[in-house]
Amino acid sequence: MHVYTPREMLEKLVGFPTVSRDSNLPLIDFVEEYLTGHGVVCRRVYDETGTKANLYALVGPETTGGVILSGHTDVVPTDGQEWASDPFAVVEKDGKLHGRGTCDMKGFDALALALVPDMLKAGLKRPVQIALSYDEEIGCRGAPGMIAEMRETMPPASAVIVGEPSLMKVVTEHKGSVGLTTRVRGFEVHSSLMHTGVSAVMTAARLVNWIRERTEENMAKADRSSPFEPPFTTLHVGVIKGGTAGNITAKDCEFVSDFRVCPPETPAEWRDRYMAFAAEVEKDIQKIRPEARVDVEVRMSNPPCLREDDGAAEALARALTGDNSENVVSYGTEAGQFQEGGYSTCICGPGSIAQAHQPNEYISIEQFEAGEAFMRRLIDRLAA
Repeated sequence: MHVYTPREMLEKLVGFPTVSRDSNLPLIDFVEEYLTGHGVVCRRVYDETGTKANLYALVGPETTGGVILSGHTDVVPTDGQEWASDPFAVVEKDGKLHGRGTCDMKGFDALALALVPDMLKAGLKRPVQIALSYDEEIGCRGAPGMIAEMRETMPPASAVIVGEPSLMKVVTEHKGSVGLTTRVRGFEVHSSLMHTGVSAVMTAARLVNWIRERTEENMAKADRSSPFEPPFTTLHVGVIKGGTAGNITAKDCEFVSDFRVCPPETPAEWRDRYMAFAAEVEKDIQKIRPEARVDVEVRMSNPPCLREDDGAAEALARALTGDNSENVVSYGTEAGQFQEGGYSTCICGPGSIAQAHQPNEYISIEQFEAGEAFMRRLIDRLAA
């Protein structure tokens, strides 16, 4: 039965290089061995490949009214980033703990796990449920299956705290998002006879231009009183590739886009608008060559987190932090997925999102300690 300080637990978790493209099972194996060593029963929910897993567990009595502490286990890559130290080792410098995931979000995970022995000693009247997911960083893919299973197997919790870095401020809303991959199949001819062929690149340009125009329209009509930054839905193309030569109409072109959708608009609404335009473009190019086409793949779709009326999670987080400020964020989390699962949810965690994904990522010791104090106040509340 091993006991770790929060700092030691952070060092263990950061030491697992759980980049989203790779397996997170070594970390999950460690967490499961640690929790079962303290008599806590864990359950896994695997992905379709069996190489990644969510893990959830209940600490305390099997009764209703508990609190779910939600965190993800995956981190973004360090490829191409200049680090002053090993990204997968915690290095302290100038009051900061550097390492990939220290901020986003193994700091929160480490606090929840390290304090499990304290939760058990406290004699909780209502339980803590720990929920650790995979693939949050590439579209919040892992959490839905875990949330569905938790609803079936766990006593209903009264609140979910998603511990994404928020400087321990209570965040009650975030934008929804949808990620798309568009593939255009054209028809190759010599560019001197371009009217007889279909350029996949130029067709893709029509679609990219639609995305640009919609963003400019949204910016022009933005509600400047909105708390979001920016206060409008953004549509963005991040990667594009295609073509063979300058004098050949391109046979193929592919580009990747993401839409960050400002409530009350929905990701589904913007997905459908884009796909309707893509269908119109496809009809145009098929008049020239019937085999030409436009295929749109939905890579991910993540619901917004919406402010709840008299939300139990918000009330709990405000009571534990003393924070009464109004906060929203434009980045996505698993909070909206928990809300769709019927849970009252808000975001509150240590560290600054400005440090997430950066070279030399860090969480300040001050923020890490503030997160620990938050957890200890939660334990006292659930034991009262």
